[in-house]
Amino acid sequence: MFGKHSEKLLMKKAIILFNLGGPDSLENVESFLFNLFNDPAILNLPGFLRFPLAKLISKRRAPTAKKIYQELGGSSPILKLTEEQSKVLEIKLNNDDDNSEYKSFVVMRCWHPRAETVIKDVKNYNPDEIILMPLYPQYSAATSGSSIKEWKDICKKNNFKTKTSTICCYPTDDNFILAHKNEIIKKINNLENYKLIFSAHGLPEKNIKNGDPYQWQVEQSVNKIIKALNINNLDWILSYQSRVGPLRWIGPSTEDVIVENSKLEKHIVLVPIAFVSEHSETLVELDIEYKELADKNGCKNYTRVPALATNENFIKAMSELIIKKEEYNFNNKLYPPKVRCPNNFKKCPCLNYE
Repeated sequence: MFGKHSEKLLMKKAIILFNLGGPDSLENVESFLFNLFNDPAILNLPGFLRFPLAKLISKRRAPTAKKIYQELGGSSPILKLTEEQSKVLEIKLNNDDDNSEYKSFVVMRCWHPRAETVIKDVKNYNPDEIILMPLYPQYSAATSGSSIKEWKDICKKNNFKTKTSTICCYPTDDNFILAHKNEIIKKINNLENYKLIFSAHGLPEKNIKNGDPYQWQVEQSVNKIIKALNINNLDWILSYQSRVGPLRWIGPSTEDVIVENSKLEKHIVLVPIAFVSEHSETLVELDIEYKELADKNGCKNYTRVPALATNENFIKAMSELIIKKEEYNFNNKLYPPKVRCPNNFKKCPCLNYE
């Protein structure tokens, strides 16, 4: 189509922003949980076993989850916040790239808007190319992988064959790192005797042993942020939150780290390193539950660095990854970061992308 410059024919590009989603009312909490646990990437079981187990788990967990969402006013803010990110990104892309027209679409994995609905809007837009962009900086088969697979399955079901490119992850992107660095500095300026705790959502150890690169990528993010901060003798640690169920999870756990450092009367500064949108795991788990845990154990001060949201450098990171994606071209479909996962991480899309 014509636009921006009337003499120039522009490529139409649809950006698909993937996020987890969250219930829009207390009545829908159980259904949201069912969608989460009925995902084969979460419960790796045959459908005839996974479906009833997901029903059972969601029913059992719904009462506790409802209390969490009551703290948030009865619903998750993640859709509204993701839509804000989508709008800001769309504006930046259209301002920065004179050769293309961009339209951004939000797709949630476990609640609305789902892929099967959004694909109709994308078809109506009729793009020349679709670019998949997970709002998960570090790749996991359970998050980005699941969302990408669902989108591709829905496209196949609808015989939608538009050229599709995937930006699978960006754990060490310079602008992503700069965004975190700047947000951290705002919180630690003039602080003394503090512990910088990077907290990421955990995974069962078996996922990592089965080749999921998530933990390795989170470590790369944190190491690069520490290098960018360039603070002598910085006291920091990486930990993992949100553990559920009987399986052994990767650690150390954020709860244990908070208790230990609270008893040392450290000023705790918590950084959500794998969440770019505020939701229950940040607004309730980090801000309420973990703060109460810190206070009980003698913490003098507790500070939480915000999720990146529409941070200027974070939006720039996504925009440049999209516009300059050919610099990261892997196979004309996949555009991974220049820092590649070791070969033992067989769930890395570079090793199995179709």
